[in-house]
Amino acid sequence: MKPKTTLILLLAFLVLLSAMLLFDSKSKARQEEKENEKTLVDLAANDIEKVTLKKEDETIAFARDDKGDWRITEPLEAAADSYEVNRMVDDFSILKFDRLVESDGDPSKYEIPRKEVALWPKGKEWPVRILIGMENPLDNSLFAKREDDPRIVLLSSGLKSGLDKKVFDFRQKDIFKFDSDDVAAVKLKAKEIAWKALRKEGQWYLESPVKALAKESRLEDLLRALSGLRAKEFVAEEKQDADLANFGLKDPDFSVSLNLPAANQEIVFSLDKQDDAVYATTSLSSKIVSVEERILTDIEKKVEDIREKQVVLFNSWEASRVEIKRGEFKLSVVKGAEGKWHFGDDDKEEADRSKVEDFIRRVESLEAVEFIDSPADLKAYGLAEPQAEVAIWVKDDEMEKEHTVLVGAREKDGQQVVVKNPALNSLFRVDAAFLDGLPATAEDWRLVPPEKAGAEPDKPGEAPKGDEPAAQPRGADG
Repeated sequence: MKPKTTLILLLAFLVLLSAMLLFDSKSKARQEEKENEKTLVDLAANDIEKVTLKKEDETIAFARDDKGDWRITEPLEAAADSYEVNRMVDDFSILKFDRLVESDGDPSKYEIPRKEVALWPKGKEWPVRILIGMENPLDNSLFAKREDDPRIVLLSSGLKSGLDKKVFDFRQKDIFKFDSDDVAAVKLKAKEIAWKALRKEGQWYLESPVKALAKESRLEDLLRALSGLRAKEFVAEEKQDADLANFGLKDPDFSVSLNLPAANQEIVFSLDKQDDAVYATTSLSSKIVSVEERILTDIEKKVEDIREKQVVLFNSWEASRVEIKRGEFKLSVVKGAEGKWHFGDDDKEEADRSKVEDFIRRVESLEAVEFIDSPADLKAYGLAEPQAEVAIWVKDDEMEKEHTVLVGAREKDGQQVVVKNPALNSLFRVDAAFLDGLPATAEDWRLVPPEKAGAEPDKPGEAPKGDEPAAQPRGADG
């Protein structure tokens, strides 16, 4: 192609491209102009400091407090549900209409105003008022106008649900909220239940009526249920003794005390069921509310419901070292950086990883078939001089923690064995099957070379096949 022809084609392309860009730019400008023409209110939601919603039967007013949180200021003083108030502010601070009805019409024809939303922007003396009238019978959209704008417009029917909300809908319902992680002690008292649990170093323990491990998930469920309590109805704003008596809270069905040392607080929850309603209050609240009945299921926990059945609590994959003592026999295996297990501190001789880790999992999953609380004599259970001692160290965030299990006598025709966690007073009867993985000699955990893995075992009395002498049992040093 000749250079002249190429140049002509290039110029033609540039002209066409410029024309397309200009057309697109004008099209976007027209679109933006058309959208702007449909804007009734254009304010920054974060700049709104006060809001009022006026209806035929009530006026609800909101204002931000010093922290920027919303509070109801009329018809009562109360904490507001910030989500609900912000939703209304977002809906009306940037408000577009669906259709222009009249450029300068008579509002009374459209029953304007039935409702009114007023927004006070920061630094402004007067609010922006949106006046809402009747519903359009064709599509349920709303006739409306801005107070200082003559246009009559139709607003989306989606705004109706917010405008119909009552004071209760805008109130903060979770008035008893606290941080579960801050709770150091829980004490529950009911007609046939009484127990106390303490949190020590991140683990829950039952303190009374028995000293034992507590099931962490059950305690956390209870705390979440209390912290997440939501009011179905506010039955007393400033409770008096007469109110407490009337709603059964002077002598409640359930009393739950929570100790929060960081805040130097003690919160006592009182809950009582009357007919089909459950009423609740706390020692730190002036209000009495009705709540969902399912809260009783969450807190009605007996000692056996929250007691941990596992003998020791750790994650098997975090194990870093295992030591076993059986009489004079001692065995130690350590996990190397590559995840392989080695005898003692010798990183040359490898142990059978599958056998070691299978045994660790057996110990991890040990659960009580039965508890023996406050045993009078350890000798009766073979634990004065344990048959075996298993110690497993787990590494978490570069910290190592030891978990020990003492193994006592077999019972129930050998099907069960009594074990003890030295950190606890109680004993545990557990399934004796976990002993199947307990090594009697180092040979039980020694790695079998691949070339011998499929070989037949040597007959009793025969020397091992090959030129090497028979291996002797190894102790803790491998």
